[in-house]
Amino acid sequence: MANVNLASVVLRNAMRTKVGTRQAHDMISQKIGKREVVGHGWNSLPVYADRVDYPMPAIRFKENTRDILALREKEKGDWKKLSVQEKKALYRASFCQTFSEMKHPTGEWKACVGAILIVSSMSLIGMLLLKAFVYDPIPETFGDERQKAQLKRMLDLNINPIHGVSSKWDYDNNKWK
Repeated sequence: MANVNLASVVLRNAMRTKVGTRQAHDMISQKIGKREVVGHGWNSLPVYADRVDYPMPAIRFKENTRDILALREKEKGDWKKLSVQEKKALYRASFCQTFSEMKHPTGEWKACVGAILIVSSMSLIGMLLLKAFVYDPIPETFGDERQKAQLKRMLDLNINPIHGVSSKWDYDNNKWK
């Protein structure tokens, strides 16, 4: 992803300073080095990234060395003459990871779960500290005895007789309807 951003910045700067496309190409070639451009990258930029959704990057992963150039010449012939090690060396010169390596789980979920647990525990500790040192104790009116007395007082005063608590009380039999 850094290569994508770098190449786009180089192209943007080239367009701002009104340099020619040859100079912009030289600026990009300075960034990618001697790596071979083998295709048309996404957004027309010669960048490398291992992505499952874009399996063929525009440039090779490694620069060409004498060994790799010799293998590339040998590659043009019969592939049955290449050993497994040579095929792997050719693959690793063009790509950094295989598909199975790209799809392999990274274990990032462990860091996410750890961060969630840390934030949750800090919130719980903060709540307990606030409850212990900041908030007043629960009022006496929250006790069962006081709530029953309050309900009796509401019934005695016939509060909200149409839709409220008093509408559900049978005053003749002194019980709930």
